[in-house]
Amino acid sequence: MTQVIMPKMGDGMEEGTLLEWLKKEGDAVKSGEVIGTIQTDKATLELEAPGSGKLAGFLIKQGETVPVGVPIAALLVGDESLPANWGSGEASAPAEAAAPVQEATAPAAPALEAPAASGERVKASPLAKNLAKELGVELSTLKGTGPGGRITEKDVRGALGSAPKAVAPAAVQATAEDTVVNLNRLRQITAQRTTQSKQQVPHFYVTVEVDLEKALALKDQFEAEEAGKVTVNDFVIRACALALREMPVVNSVYQGTTLLQHGAVHIGMAVALEDGLTVPVMRNADQLSLRQIGGRAKELAKKARENKLHPDELSGSTFSISNMGMLDVENFGAIINAPNAAILAVGTAKKTVVVNEADELEVRRVMKITGSFDHRVVDGAVGARFCNLVRAYLENPTRLF
Repeated sequence: MTQVIMPKMGDGMEEGTLLEWLKKEGDAVKSGEVIGTIQTDKATLELEAPGSGKLAGFLIKQGETVPVGVPIAALLVGDESLPANWGSGEASAPAEAAAPVQEATAPAAPALEAPAASGERVKASPLAKNLAKELGVELSTLKGTGPGGRITEKDVRGALGSAPKAVAPAAVQATAEDTVVNLNRLRQITAQRTTQSKQQVPHFYVTVEVDLEKALALKDQFEAEEAGKVTVNDFVIRACALALREMPVVNSVYQGTTLLQHGAVHIGMAVALEDGLTVPVMRNADQLSLRQIGGRAKELAKKARENKLHPDELSGSTFSISNMGMLDVENFGAIINAPNAAILAVGTAKKTVVVNEADELEVRRVMKITGSFDHRVVDGAVGARFCNLVRAYLENPTRLF
């Protein structure tokens, strides 16, 4: 027998939500065949069969959330049958089962436990525990419907009524004119991660202005020569990648008493979706040419909007970029995508009256960029030097080749 587990599909993923089973109980499947879809904290991904056999023993239904590493179904071969007590968390393999249970690709995330009134421990998923605390629900009073009696998000919400309800501060009362909007899974996780980052990471911000005239002229030259279209964002990615290679401290992770300086430069690109935000990762960006970056950026953005990103395209970023240039935004400060130590926020290029070196007024296209830095890793002067280095690359774009 081979267990089908909730896979770990990205950094920081603790649990996943089943959106749909694409195969029925008893269907024969082949290894690698798509058997369902899963909603993670960053995207909707396909669940592939870890082996060949007959799909059996579904443990979760559409919309249910379980921790990574937890069994959600089984694959049976030949005359195999499900173990006794399958789904109870204490299932034992039947004597006739010859095939070993497949080892999980990621360590199983144990269910979080809360003390019961009787002194026993109550099993609850991480999301259920957090939600219960937020809503003031006592976990020991609930009966879990998840695998092994685990209390799920649905169980917690069920304690307050059949339909999910928006949580508001005690002083705020909904009126007849108000509308309650239920948050989708991606929006809930985005809220949790950004709150955690702002609460645990000491942010500071550095803003500089970038003269884009030379970069935009080069961009227009590429298009005129049909050498391949590139965007301002491609210039920014390339400039950041080279700057990170020169200043590896910004390409680091805080680890308590040490800093881990990454040897590779993997840049996360924030992409806005209809139901939330995702951050696909451009790996080894410092080794890509400007045109290669342009092609890869388009590919990742397209896959993100179509929910077709692979797990390795959603994990491992060492630095991130959030670009609102297309939204007519002068400047903004982005929240760090932990565990990264920094993120660069990119504003809109605007025509601005500036004083040139001859003390003459002229109109030039200027863009503001703002670096958000983890002060445990990067000091103020270092953050300023990094932003100025990115500006230097953008204002002298021939250095990007």
